[in-house]
Amino acid sequence: MSEYLLAIDQGTTSTRAIVFDAKGNHMGQSQRPLPNFFPQDGWVEHDPESIWRDTVSVCRDALFHCNLEAKQIKGIGITNQRETTVVWERKTGRAVYPAIVWQDRRSAEFCQKLKDQGIEKSVQAKTGLLLDPYFSATKIRWVLDNVKGAREQAEKGELIFGTIDCFLLWRLTGGKMHATDATNASRTLLFNIHSQTWDEELLKIFNIPKSMLPEVKNCSDDFGFTLKELLGSEVPIAGMAGDQQAATIGQACFHPGMIKSTYGTGAFMVLNTGNQAVLSEQRLLTTVAYRFNNQPVYALEGSIFMAGAVMQWLRDNIHMFKESKESQALAESVPDTHGVYFIPAFTGLGAPYWQPNVRGAILGLTRESNIAHITRAALEAVCYQTKDLLSAMLQEGGVANAKLRIGGGLSGGASGGSF
Repeated sequence: MSEYLLAIDQGTTSTRAIVFDAKGNHMGQSQRPLPNFFPQDGWVEHDPESIWRDTVSVCRDALFHCNLEAKQIKGIGITNQRETTVVWERKTGRAVYPAIVWQDRRSAEFCQKLKDQGIEKSVQAKTGLLLDPYFSATKIRWVLDNVKGAREQAEKGELIFGTIDCFLLWRLTGGKMHATDATNASRTLLFNIHSQTWDEELLKIFNIPKSMLPEVKNCSDDFGFTLKELLGSEVPIAGMAGDQQAATIGQACFHPGMIKSTYGTGAFMVLNTGNQAVLSEQRLLTTVAYRFNNQPVYALEGSIFMAGAVMQWLRDNIHMFKESKESQALAESVPDTHGVYFIPAFTGLGAPYWQPNVRGAILGLTRESNIAHITRAALEAVCYQTKDLLSAMLQEGGVANAKLRIGGGLSGGASGGSF
């Protein structure tokens, strides 16, 4: 009997399951869109139950379309939107609040207070991250401080935390596995990337009980088995990595100096720095690229919060076109932007600016400006931000002849080059 792999790709705007054969050939997939909710300015949320239902549905659909049974699946791998935070009851599995998405800015004021206390450098030294609402710790704290009874429950050990990978694993295994991998852990502001452990001092700073945190495993590891009733047979879960680290692995960036840039909802550039955790002076992030056999490989990362999401906004909110792919023809229909500039700071600006309170703007409009100019300016905004990230990385990484590989939905494919 032939053997196959099932990949779960839970992203910011959709949930997808993909079947591969033993040689890595794409056999089929199923995908469902995921609504985003914006209850207040700068807030972004998901419904955890929708994520769970969609995950099970796309897995079943993918197997059905490939005419496969679950017993033919050798293993499942999970990749996910990273910093998005879920807090749920250990006993019931019920989330006490909607998932707070990585783009969410509600904890900006708290982050600024910590910066004013002068602790950002020490936090960065341990985690490789900056004090920004982007990461999970301040989201967890917000839930504990704002959901009635949550902190009391957490102090009693009744609540647990996870990024989306961890939440799905817990559900898939019927609550038997509360675990994540080193790449997702490294995005929480609670994980010491040097000792590869949850850090007691950081837990104290953010006032989060350690009992809430999952076990941290390798990217390739024993993550337990799915419940039989979900797919028809128990299936081993054998791999896990945050989406950008998974893309780094998928682009085979296994050597120092190799860079990948993925253009999805946001755009994320990752530079492999090998066994050296380079502390950034350009306000980039130091993170775990992947960890196999308990040996972490590190990376520098730059995060652009809005890339493909800008095209989605032009399509759905402003109705400039019906399908995102139409943006290319529109942009190419004019020789330039005619002086129009697009600042895609819908949820603040990421690296290397890190300005959470900035908001989007379209500048330079004249009577001659049209949707083609605005669309081209929106696409060029992604290019400008990418250039800033690449320049910072090449200054800081000390890498000659760096190789860049690109991919993601907005790119329309993958290619690369040297710099």
